[in-house]
Amino acid sequence: MVLRLALLLCDTPIPAVLKEHGDYLDIFTRFLKSSLPDPNAEFILDAFDVVNRQEYPSPDTEYHGIILTGSAASAYADLPWISLLVSYIKSTAETKPQVKIIGICFGHQVISRAFGGECVPNNGVWEVGTTDVELTDKGKEIFGMSSIVTDRQMIQQMHRDHVPSLPPKFILLGSTSVSPVQGMILPCKDNASQVHVFCVQGHPEFLPDIVNKIVDAREKSGNMNADTVKDGRARAVRPDDGTGAIGRAIWQVLGIN
Repeated sequence: MVLRLALLLCDTPIPAVLKEHGDYLDIFTRFLKSSLPDPNAEFILDAFDVVNRQEYPSPDTEYHGIILTGSAASAYADLPWISLLVSYIKSTAETKPQVKIIGICFGHQVISRAFGGECVPNNGVWEVGTTDVELTDKGKEIFGMSSIVTDRQMIQQMHRDHVPSLPPKFILLGSTSVSPVQGMILPCKDNASQVHVFCVQGHPEFLPDIVNKIVDAREKSGNMNADTVKDGRARAVRPDDGTGAIGRAIWQVLGIN
């Protein structure tokens, strides 16, 4: 069986990242391949530019899952492409409940809006680099960490907007002192043991070099102060669970164990 996945491109990487690591189709393809638990499993990842071209999967093409990437945009912004994206996710969830929906950072925030939640600015406070997320019991279960003596997970971060509270019917996976909703799931309506929607605020697909290049750019533009830059660079090189527990959890949601 070959899984067909749709990647909704919500941004283009900054030039330094694009030059060294490719676009988000390249970055997510590598991430998904690196975290694939079954070496015999195959997938096709089709990319759609929802920002500039406002293109979406054809309703005639069956996708097993949809992945929303991160973005420098704010998910609460009153922009036509963001409003269309929110509507698309809401409609897809209602009309095609068999399609899994995965949200990463900005994607997580858009999904919150689509399901009746919020995304808000975090008073200018950044989370940058590998960050400890305190997991709930459900988070430990989803990430396969119930048998491990730890309640924390490590994930790369790059954001200063966040989801302040859970949308209706969602279950919390983890929190930090800065962002109370670091991850969330929505169970399937017809089978509560299965996951319909999976989101994380962090970036499991980011490598340390990607984080550092974004930090460099935001330092130069003045969007990050010296303390945030210093802390972000120190955190970027710390180990993370991106292609480990988090990547495996995404594949498990998609049906690959």
